[in-house]
Amino acid sequence: MDERLDPWGSVEVADYERLMKKFGIESAVKYQKKFNDLIYFRRGIIFGHRDFGRIADAIENRKRFAMMTGMMPSGTFHLGHKMVADEIIWFQKKKADIFICAADIESYLMRDMPLDKARKIAIEEYLTNYVALGLKPENVTFWFQSDYKKEYYRLCDIAAKEVTFNELKGIYGELTNGKIISALKQVGDILHPQLKEFGGPRPVVVPVGTDQDPHLRLSRDISSRLQGFNMIPPSATYHKLMSGLQGGKMSSSKPDSYISLSGNPKTESKKVLSAKTGGRATLEEQKKLGGIPEQCVVYEMCFYHLVEDDKELEEMRSDCKSGKLLCGECKKKCSEKLEKFLAEHQKKRVEAGKIVEKILKQK
Repeated sequence: MDERLDPWGSVEVADYERLMKKFGIESAVKYQKKFNDLIYFRRGIIFGHRDFGRIADAIENRKRFAMMTGMMPSGTFHLGHKMVADEIIWFQKKKADIFICAADIESYLMRDMPLDKARKIAIEEYLTNYVALGLKPENVTFWFQSDYKKEYYRLCDIAAKEVTFNELKGIYGELTNGKIISALKQVGDILHPQLKEFGGPRPVVVPVGTDQDPHLRLSRDISSRLQGFNMIPPSATYHKLMSGLQGGKMSSSKPDSYISLSGNPKTESKKVLSAKTGGRATLEEQKKLGGIPEQCVVYEMCFYHLVEDDKELEEMRSDCKSGKLLCGECKKKCSEKLEKFLAEHQKKRVEAGKIVEKILKQK
């Protein structure tokens, strides 16, 4: 494994235990039962955290806290992105103040995405899907990095003084002007909910995949150096990244790797039929030895999103391992579940427009 995680590159993690030890991420096992109403905690998909105890205390004792997340508006909103959306909605139900950043400046600098196109993607792909999945307009602050409030920009500038070039290089590796600006913008995004103009110091949690950990480490370091702000180092939860349909990472830049939540339900669900499985080389071998669900993208989609009931999921896993459930039948069942979910989701997307407008007006 590389000594660094790249928030702008392609990150695949083979050994989460090793990664946790290397970067000082704590295990989230103790929260699996305590917060088992969120499937990602219950099934260990959220595997690690930084200072989540502050957030757990706030939830259990009804104290003020906030959740901050960012979106990189550079492509299609897919099933891998749904994890963060579900976590946002869960924290909102736990009474968090919700802060959502559309990182259009970062998208421009790192993906060469025109600002007007980035805005369109942020609204039509991300925010609309968030609302269709259940985000409410209450207590939501949504902003574009290119168009926000002066206190936010002032914090980004002040934060720049609290880190050296060598520290940035140690965290991110080879640097460019775009990476430096993007990293400092991320610090402003993560820390500014604690400015007095945005609610004041309180615990803030940022749900991310491991690839975004460099931004969390930088923000936590800078928060402790800022004089006169009384900031609490931001907390984080870390979820495992979903596999692409053919293996590797699910990525917006690779249409064959993802399931789009904005696409045609029939078209998207058919992609399951050609997805990578954990099946054996022959039908006879499959019946004799069983499949390997841990290596199957189809099972992973059910594990992460499509099968809420744990008993149903365990039966699926057991039947696969015993050879009772064959890959063709499993793909068919998964494809049907996915088509049903996407059809219902598309109806909700149509209804989401007015709520999206309300959130944008609150900006």
